[in-house]
Amino acid sequence: MTVNINSIGRLVSLLLVALTQCANSYPVPHTADNTALALLSADHAGINDGRGRFREIFCTVLEKRGNDLPDYRPCEEALSKIGEEPPMPGNPVNLGHSKMNFLIGLVPGLAWQCVRKWLNEDNSAPLHVAQFGFDTRLFEVGGLTSPVTNARQIRDYITALPAEDNQRPIILIGHSKGTVDILQALVSYPEVRSRVVAVVSLAGAVGGSPLAEDTKQSTANMLAHVPRSGCETGDEGAMASLHTETRKNWLKNNPLPMNIRYFSVITIPDREHVSIGLRHEYKILGEIDARNDGQLLFYDQFIPGATLLAFVNADHWAMSIPVARQLAISQATLANKTDYPREALFESILRFVEEDLAGQPISKGRHVE
Repeated sequence: MTVNINSIGRLVSLLLVALTQCANSYPVPHTADNTALALLSADHAGINDGRGRFREIFCTVLEKRGNDLPDYRPCEEALSKIGEEPPMPGNPVNLGHSKMNFLIGLVPGLAWQCVRKWLNEDNSAPLHVAQFGFDTRLFEVGGLTSPVTNARQIRDYITALPAEDNQRPIILIGHSKGTVDILQALVSYPEVRSRVVAVVSLAGAVGGSPLAEDTKQSTANMLAHVPRSGCETGDEGAMASLHTETRKNWLKNNPLPMNIRYFSVITIPDREHVSIGLRHEYKILGEIDARNDGQLLFYDQFIPGATLLAFVNADHWAMSIPVARQLAISQATLANKTDYPREALFESILRFVEEDLAGQPISKGRHVE
């Protein structure tokens, strides 16, 4: 029997939407004042604000690469200015080969393993940065399993690296629940925290999501039964781990290793950049705060003690994979706002982190107290 890929795509998209509940209410107004930074600093004193330098790097990369990369947007549209942002320091930006021998591990989020096989993933962002010497590997984890199980998988990836990689510093980049899995691995395994030098949270579910409270694991498990699904239900601990109270208690009881540098990229789209498939959830979260990405409130995306890189004008799906590039049905229906310059963003993140780890001046910004 021949399975139509567009039919599978439509089914999986609908199941992803079913992971959260619908509502008819509308969000409180989306504002760009200092309230966002105030809410962040209330829970995370002494935030290092690296937005000025990051904007300088990102705008330079966009200007240099331009339309050679897909989904180009002007820098002013791609990044949101919220509150008082430090000025760009005016330092040169290295656009050449990486000066450090990093190994970069990408840890995907909830359900990614389930849908991977029906996406014609072209690995465009890793391939783009590879030409500049950034070696990127996928650390695939369970799509429906708990952070405890996935942390063990991250540990296994690192301990199984070949001998030629044993002395290389590791940067871990997590999207959504992938960030939660990374933090669990750092706390649980000395062999992980001794190798990792930096963690980047990309729309990370650090503080959980109110949407998870009313979403049953059994709903998520439906994705394991989609044709060509790449996941199993496993320990079925994914949804419970994303409850806000669970995440906040975990952070309180598990101090993060201080020898590692942390960075957060936070997604706060305006209404025009929220995909159709996320608009109901955007409205639900909007009853709490309009500054959300359709899955997470902005202040729940921040790693305690991290350097804030950017408020990105993109929804939660746009930070994962370019769904609209892969399936025309998604472009026309649910994931119609995932056209973000991800390759340029990915390169800019790595260049910022490399500068920081090299000890070069990265910002004339300030600490948000």
